[in-house]
Amino acid sequence: MTTIVKAVQTCHACPSQWDAWTDTGQYLYLRFRYGYGSVESQPGPDVDTWSHQPTLVASFQDEDGWAGEISLEEFCERAGLTLKGDDHG
Repeated sequence: MTTIVKAVQTCHACPSQWDAWTDTGQYLYLRFRYGYGSVESQPGPDVDTWSHQPTLVASFQDEDGWAGEISLEEFCERAGLTLKGDDHG
């Protein structure tokens, strides 16, 4: 299971998104828009370094296809991620 130890929210709604780091130091991009949540593995938060074909770590679909706002706690629960520590928001 993937454990998030740090998350920085970069957008609150439409999409809700975070830069996140795991307990192994891996960077993940978390995004929720149009009812779809995705977790991508990328080299780091600098979009200029991102792969055009990222590794999809997890995803989920909401029943409301218009949904674009979600809390970090709910996102992690629905994506199967463990949220640990106090350094997120």
